[in-house]
Amino acid sequence: MLDLFLSAFVTLFVVIDPPGCAPIYAGLVKGAPGRVAVAMAARASVIAALILVTFALFGEDLLGALHIELNSFRIAGGIMLFVIAMDMVFEKRTQRREERAEKVREDHVEDVSVFPMAMPMIAGPGSIATIMLLTARAHGTAETLVVLGALGAVLVLTFVALAAAGPLMRLLGARVEAVITRLLGVLLAALAAQYVIDGVKAVLA
Repeated sequence: MLDLFLSAFVTLFVVIDPPGCAPIYAGLVKGAPGRVAVAMAARASVIAALILVTFALFGEDLLGALHIELNSFRIAGGIMLFVIAMDMVFEKRTQRREERAEKVREDHVEDVSVFPMAMPMIAGPGSIATIMLLTARAHGTAETLVVLGALGAVLVLTFVALAAAGPLMRLLGARVEAVITRLLGVLLAALAAQYVIDGVKAVLA
């Protein structure tokens, strides 16, 4: 059981990539108060957990009943992420947040917990496919629970990474943060393009 847990944990950790999600999250929540950013990180982690557990237990039946292929998630998620990436590169999102921070209350800060963090950044096509594959390979209830336990551990680490990302980025200063945000926007655009390319390739194959 320990080997199964470690194998599932490492696989999910690499696919979800908490260290990679953290700086992107910091860029998305720039201007939000610390406690609001932490609350959104917690909400994103819980929503992602619900999505992944649902697909782990009922994914194949659900997609089959709706006649939806996983590649549809990959293409749609890639397009949505590309739009977010463009805002990051050209600092449109940053400008909107700075203006909003000066004239609106905390409860009006844009909520990124559902989109794009929970879906598709954390519970994306890759992680959905991975958890479905891991549970399909599990034999019996006990092994399924071990896989879900590994998923829970990765999501806890993801929450910690997201919650700590904002303060760390603020320590770097506005100029450094702007450079990093634009760089991450380019990387996010590349990731989005790769999602679309992989989805199209799979459909045409």
